[in-house]
Amino acid sequence: MAPPNKNTAAIATFGDHEVITPENKLRKAVSVRRYAPGEDDPVARAEQALAALSSEFSTWMDAECERLDKARRNIAATGFGKPNKEALFHAAHDIKGEAATFGFPLVAVAADSLCRLLEHTPDATRIPVQLVDQHVDAVRAIYREYARSDAKQLAGELTKRLRAVTDEFLRHENRARPDVLQQIMGPSIAPE
Repeated sequence: MAPPNKNTAAIATFGDHEVITPENKLRKAVSVRRYAPGEDDPVARAEQALAALSSEFSTWMDAECERLDKARRNIAATGFGKPNKEALFHAAHDIKGEAATFGFPLVAVAADSLCRLLEHTPDATRIPVQLVDQHVDAVRAIYREYARSDAKQLAGELTKRLRAVTDEFLRHENRARPDVLQQIMGPSIAPE
């Protein structure tokens, strides 16, 4: 299959499903012309603003990890009530979304695994606190050890094991829901 044209929707048909890659309308909104010296270039301005803020990224990531840890502690202390579950999910989801921007993309995988665990467990009160601890500890450890030369390898091994444990738990908890089980255990249909 040829790669999709970024300005039109593409449909790839497989035996049991189709993958639709939507039209990239953003490309039409961004000018491809070069800006003259002194002329306002909004992309360059945004990149400069991001570079100016980059010294704050580790401080923000520290705060996000602390927020995630606090949510975990609240669950350990008072259980998986709706407010606690939502606080944990939102903290993990925010880290998942912000990690790459903050310069720590490897952290996103562990945070994504925690989101997946929370989203696909039919009864959150059955989630072992130890499994939540493993996720939060993984996020914090990957972030803390990010400067190591082998950080990518270590993060990969850690998140692979975390994913395996999470998959095993989700398979067990969703065993009576074959439609849900197929959806969460099947291969991703999102384009890479």
